Amino acid sequence: MPTIVHAGIAWGMECVRQKIEDKSMQAKRQANFELLRIVAMLMIIVLHYLNKSDLILLYTQEHSAVNYAAHFIEAFCIVAVNCYVLLSGYFLVESAWKPERVVSLVAQILFYSVLIPIVLICVGVISAGDLSVYDWLNYVLPIETEHYWFATAYLIMYLFAPLLAAGVKAVEKRTLEIIIGIMVLFFSVWKSLLPASLATDRYGYDYGWFLCLFLIAAYIRLYGLPKLEKKRNAAFLYVVMSLGIFLLTILSGILAEVLAPFAYYMDMPDTYNHILCLLGSVGFFMLFKDMGPWEGRVAAVIRWAAPYTFGVYLLHEHILVRYRWMRWLRVEAVWGSWKFIPHMVGCVLIVYVVGTAVDCARAWIFRRVKALYKKVWSK
Repeated sequence: MPTIVHAGIAWGMECVRQKIEDKSMQAKRQANFELLRIVAMLMIIVLHYLNKSDLILLYTQEHSAVNYAAHFIEAFCIVAVNCYVLLSGYFLVESAWKPERVVSLVAQILFYSVLIPIVLICVGVISAGDLSVYDWLNYVLPIETEHYWFATAYLIMYLFAPLLAAGVKAVEKRTLEIIIGIMVLFFSVWKSLLPASLATDRYGYDYGWFLCLFLIAAYIRLYGLPKLEKKRNAAFLYVVMSLGIFLLTILSGILAEVLAPFAYYMDMPDTYNHILCLLGSVGFFMLFKDMGPWEGRVAAVIRWAAPYTFGVYLLHEHILVRYRWMRWLRVEAVWGSWKFIPHMVGCVLIVYVVGTAVDCARAWIFRRVKALYKKVWSK
C-alpha cells in the first residue's frame, strides 16, 4: 500500500504543476465555492471513517469520552453532503443544461464501478470466484442498483435541473417560498418531530431530498438570504445547529436507556434531511458564499483540485473498497483511543490525495479518448 500511496501522491503533484500553468482553467471557477467543494468531500471521508470502521458507537453501547468526541466530530461534518448538493443547485439554476454532462457523469461512474473489481482481481486482493453474477450487475449498472446512492440521486437531480431552473424563474418569489416551505415540511420537519418512522423518509438518501436542496440553493442564488450574508451570522447558525445535533443525540441516548421509543431519535439528528442538519448546511454554505473570490497560487490549486472531488468519492466508496481502505490503513489500531484523531486526519488526507491522483489519471484518459474519437469521426 505505501508504494501505491506514494505513486498516487507523485502523480497528483505532477498534475497540480501542469494545471496551475493553465491560466484559462483558473479563470473559470470561484475559489471560495471550490474550497467548499473540497472541504465538503474531506468531511464526507471523515463521516465514512467514523461510521464504517465501527469506531463510533451508539450512546447506549459506549459512554466513553472518546466516543463522545467521535459523535461531536460527526455532528459538525454531517452537513457535508447537503452542502455538496447546494453547490450544484446554486450554479445549475443559472447555467446551461448539457446532455454531454450526463454522458460524462455516467462514464465516470462506470469507470470506477467496473474497473475497480478488475484491478483488485489482477493484484490479488480478491478472487474472480468471489464475485457473483449479482455482484457484477452492481458494477455494470451502478445507477440502477444504487451502487453509489449519491451518484444515483445526483444524476436524477441533474436530469430535472433544466425543468427546475425554468420553473424557479417562472414563478414569483412568494410562490417559490411556499413550495420550498411545503417540501421542507414534508421531507424534513415531520421526520424531525414525530417519534415514528415514516414510510416516505429515506433520511436524505434519495433524489427527492436533492430536488428540495436544489430549490433552496436556487432561491439563495436568485434572492439571497440577507440575514445570513454576514459571516458571523452564518457561522453562528452552523455552529449552533451542529451543537444541537450533538446534544440531541446525547439526550436521546440517555432517554433511550429508560424509555425504549427514544432509541429512534439517536440516529435521526445525524440524517441529512433532519431540520437541524438542513439549517446547519445552509449556514455552512453561506459562510463560504460570502467569503468572496480571491486569486493567487492557493486559489489556483483549489480550482484545479475541486473538479476531482467526485472521483475521490467514487474511488473510496466503491463497494469493494469502502470497508477495505480502513483495514489497509489500520483503523482498528486506534479503536477506543484518542489516537483516532491524528490517525483520522492522516487517513482522510491519504484517501483524498490518492483519490484526486486517480481521478486526474481518469480525466487524462477520458481527454485522450475524446480527442481520438473526434479525430476518427472527422475523418
